[in-house]
Amino acid sequence: MKRRDVIKSLALLPIAGSVLPTPSPPAAPVTGSSFPLPLRNKPMPDLHRKAFVMDGHVHVMTRELLMNTDIGQRYPDGTVDLPRAKEGGLDAMFFSVYTPEDYYPGRFEIKNTFRVVNLALDQLQKNNSVIELALTATDIERINKKGKMAAFLDLEGGFDLHGDLNLLRALYRLGLRSIQLTAHNTTNAFIDACNDLHTWGGINEHGKAVIKEMNDLGMVINVAHASNDAIIQSAAASKDPVIYSHGGFHKFVDHPRCITDEAAKAIAAKGGVIGLQFGSTFNNPTYWEWQRPNHTITSQPLPQPQTPRILNSQVTTQTIEDVDKEHALTLPFTFKGTIPDEYWMHVDQLAKVIDYGVKLVGEDHMALGSDFDGGPELPREIKDISDYPQMTMAMQRLGYSDKRIKKILGLNWLRVIRQVTEGK
Repeated sequence: MKRRDVIKSLALLPIAGSVLPTPSPPAAPVTGSSFPLPLRNKPMPDLHRKAFVMDGHVHVMTRELLMNTDIGQRYPDGTVDLPRAKEGGLDAMFFSVYTPEDYYPGRFEIKNTFRVVNLALDQLQKNNSVIELALTATDIERINKKGKMAAFLDLEGGFDLHGDLNLLRALYRLGLRSIQLTAHNTTNAFIDACNDLHTWGGINEHGKAVIKEMNDLGMVINVAHASNDAIIQSAAASKDPVIYSHGGFHKFVDHPRCITDEAAKAIAAKGGVIGLQFGSTFNNPTYWEWQRPNHTITSQPLPQPQTPRILNSQVTTQTIEDVDKEHALTLPFTFKGTIPDEYWMHVDQLAKVIDYGVKLVGEDHMALGSDFDGGPELPREIKDISDYPQMTMAMQRLGYSDKRIKKILGLNWLRVIRQVTEGK
């Protein structure tokens, strides 16, 4: 029996029949919920209401962990909570738990990863009347049929800077089904990050072993934040499609976090999906030129191979509680600056970037990965996740067919999840 089948049997996956995805009722309150829905009168096209809508990258659990809050309650700030997600017509999301750079110098990344995953499971259980954990595409459909949102657990940031495969297997058994390979913007022991020194020329042999293990387990491989060479090599090494959960296109903004045409084509050729992030830095050339002097991001190769600089030393003067206190000061992690009118992006600019991607790689390989509560400078028309229908209206103004819009809104994510987690 394959390792994938053994661990699946141990994980006690729920058994569910395949059903067509159906959206949550837009006007009726959710039984047992602590909030009536919807609470705000915002435009929602019939297409958006009827479509399966899934976001590929939504930050959750950091503020819940550090501020002892409940994602099921409406927050007065930030951009994500379950009431507003429901108002935005979300049927599912990559429920992205985060282990940021703050925790790496003291080597607290493992502890933080496991505690945020555990907290995510607790919060999902607490808000079970509204949202449930999904391990497969069939789970997502089953959950939606009950009128609930589905959470597909995704990790942003390093689960272990060395990439211990035993920890990877343990996280799988906890319900994690998607992992970003890089340690956020930091090069780890097996893959180069886009914003850091390029140590491995892409991925090394252990990076290939991590990819193989994820393939065997049935986990989605997320190459966001990886270097250009690492994205291309990861797509080549994986037998399954890989995803780039959130970012922009290098054609619009030459930021190292934006994907090149070459890398985008490599992902598409493997059947993968590219998620568009909603921020000006990655999508608005005018804003980027205005902000460029404030950015000192550089990435450069090193003689290969070489120990990643994050592993060259360890800070021992701080406890994880010290790091928590410092990181809590940045929450909620939303853009807090002021943007002059001439540099402020409209949602139609995001639609132009989507259209570029569609023309480059095809409508089967584009999706949305907002990065809500991850700090993007949102367009004028989008204040938070409740404004999600603005993306549908922007694509409608492009003259896109309903079929194409439905793919971009969520069906492309669902297809990849089904292929990776169910082998279909």
